Amino acid sequence: MRNWYSKLVMTGMCLSGMLICAPVLIEAWQHPTPPQPTPKPSPNAPISQNVPQGLEGVPTSVETSKQTLNQQNEQEIRLQVQRLYAMATELKDELARTNTSVFLNITVMKRAQDIEKLAKQIRDRAKR
Repeated sequence: MRNWYSKLVMTGMCLSGMLICAPVLIEAWQHPTPPQPTPKPSPNAPISQNVPQGLEGVPTSVETSKQTLNQQNEQEIRLQVQRLYAMATELKDELARTNTSVFLNITVMKRAQDIEKLAKQIRDRAKR
């Protein structure tokens, strides 16, 4: 009789354990794990994996910034050269009007220094 009683107690304990654990297991089945977020692609990564970066036809941001910088630099050089030409022409006209054998005007010297300074700026900008 003891054997029968111990089997009944063991069966009861197993059933109660299953009844306690069943809701937890069912809930785990019903709520799947959330999907993992996909990693963001690098902005420097090539569009096509078969083509090296820079050869796919779309210029990178570094290349476009260099191009715009070069265009701005070229425009500024052109404006400075026009200004240099105008200053040199004015100096030439002023020298033609004055008698340089007697004395050299201070304003002429100052203009010549300004022209030199501008020419050096143009040369330095062209080196960049």
